[in-house]
Amino acid sequence: MSNPTQRFHEQFKICPIVAILRGLSPDDAEWVGATLFESGVRIIEVPLNSPFPLKSIEILRKTLPVEAIIGAGTVTQQADVSAVANAGGEIVVSPNTDPEVIRETVAQDLISAPGCLTPTEAFAALNAGAHALKIFPASVIGSSGIKAIHATLPDTATLIAVGGVGASNMADFIEVGVAGFGLGSSLFYPGISQSDLAARAITNVKSAQAATEHS
Repeated sequence: MSNPTQRFHEQFKICPIVAILRGLSPDDAEWVGATLFESGVRIIEVPLNSPFPLKSIEILRKTLPVEAIIGAGTVTQQADVSAVANAGGEIVVSPNTDPEVIRETVAQDLISAPGCLTPTEAFAALNAGAHALKIFPASVIGSSGIKAIHATLPDTATLIAVGGVGASNMADFIEVGVAGFGLGSSLFYPGISQSDLAARAITNVKSAQAATEHS
C-alpha cells in the first residue's frame, strides 16, 4: 500500500473533498463513514472538539476500506498528533499554522494540512513541511484574496478552501487555484438522517468533481 501522502493526493484528485464531521459521536461513526464513502467521499476528519473523537477515528479506520483517509481536525497541540496516530488517523488538520504541530505530524509520517489565511502563514506552513494548506476561513478573503495568495506560492502547493464553501461557489474557488474543499455543516451535522447525508454528499461530490474537471 502506498504511503499516506501519496494516497492523500491520489484520493483527493478523485474526489476533492475533505468531510469535516464536527460533533460526530462514536455511535454514529460507522454508518456516517459508510454513507460518505458510498457517496464518493474518501477523506474524512473528525475535529478533536467532537465527543470522544479518537474513538470515532478508530471506528472509521477499522470499518472503512483502505482507500479512505481518516484523521483529525482542530489539532492545535503537538501532543495530540501521537494520539491521532495511535487511533489510526492519517491526516492532521488544524485551524491555525503551528510549525511544531506540522513538524510533529510530518515526523510521524502523517499528512499535514494546517490552516492559514495569509502568505506569511502559508509559507511558514510549507517551510515546516505541510502537505496541503487549508485556507480558512475562505469566505473572509473570497476567491479574489485566494487568487492573490496563490500567485505567491509554489506551483506544487495544494490549497483546500474551508469555511463558507458549498456547491454554489466551488467553481469560483477552483478558478483561482484551489484544489479542493473542506465541507462541514453543508455536509454533516449531528442528528442528520442517513438519507439527507447521502443526498448532501452526492450533490457536493458531483459539484466538486465537475468544478475540477472544467478547470
